[in-house]
Amino acid sequence: MLPIDPGADIGRRAWIPCPRCRDHEGCDTCGTGRTCTAHWRYLLANRGRVLYLQCPSCTHLWEHETPAGGDAA
Repeated sequence: MLPIDPGADIGRRAWIPCPRCRDHEGCDTCGTGRTCTAHWRYLLANRGRVLYLQCPSCTHLWEHETPAGGDAA
C-alpha cells in the first residue's frame, strides 16, 4: 500500500468515487449525491479538467477527467 502523498491536504478534497476500493458503494449519502463526510478523496492537483486524486482509504492514486462544464459528479 502506498503512503499518503506528502502534499495531500485535507482542505483540498473531491467527492469522486475511488475506482479501486469503491468504498462509497452502499453509502446512502453518496448514493444521493450529497457531500459525504466519510468518502472524500484528496485532491492533489488539477490541470484544466483533469483531477489528480488519492483515496485516503486504500491510498490509490489516479487521474479523473471531469466532463465539459465542470460537473465532477
